Amino acid sequence: MQAHFQDLKGKKVLVTGALRGIGRGVACALASNGAHVVLGYRSRPEKAQELCEALRSLGAEEAHPLRFDVSEYAQVKEALEGYVKEHGPLSGVVNNAGLSRDTLLLRLKEEEIHTLIDTNLKGSLYVIQALSRSLLKSSEVSIVNISSVIGLMGNSGQTAYAAAKAGILGMSKSVAKELGGRGIRCNAICPGFIETDMTKALDPKTKELYCSQIPLKRFGHTEDVSNLVLFLISQASSYITGEVIKIDGGIYI
Repeated sequence: MQAHFQDLKGKKVLVTGALRGIGRGVACALASNGAHVVLGYRSRPEKAQELCEALRSLGAEEAHPLRFDVSEYAQVKEALEGYVKEHGPLSGVVNNAGLSRDTLLLRLKEEEIHTLIDTNLKGSLYVIQALSRSLLKSSEVSIVNISSVIGLMGNSGQTAYAAAKAGILGMSKSVAKELGGRGIRCNAICPGFIETDMTKALDPKTKELYCSQIPLKRFGHTEDVSNLVLFLISQASSYITGEVIKIDGGIYI
């Protein structure tokens, strides 16, 4: 069931990593609420244009593609500052861009560590830092950072990924404290296993094993995450900041 919040209509929200998975689900949910969606993406501009058209058909007040690599500070700064200069400040940010690579610690290469930390942790920090001055000029600002339940509980073969996702939690709380006095809220979401292209690629036995460890005995849906994002971006959550919210079917209780 798609959640709806009236105050999201016309709200200008950036979603990074918006072309697939959770990011795409969040972008579509915002569009269904009439938001002005800014799609942050790294590659495949034709797909970004197609998604923008789809978002408008869903009810988005407007949809703009914005190309940059979150792991490259100069790109992030140039793209976001340029957008704000032309279109005005944002009032919502969903830091979703990220990637996962499963590698045992003994086989983990330096390049893999850099890639996982740069994209999953630094990327979110770069976006917030680049937008910080303009966000101070906006109102009812809410930042939502997508972490992972792995950042809370850790997992074999995901040491660097867990480190990056755990870092997002400390970053989110620090942003909440530093910018809260200016009315800017910042929260983190920790999804568990969600049905996306990545989890659909799992072999049946692996998926069955994971499901057996989840009290609800199933994977979540992108809509489960997007509904929570909508709530946190809207003023329905106006007194919630610095929180870490799990959405994992109970796998980490």
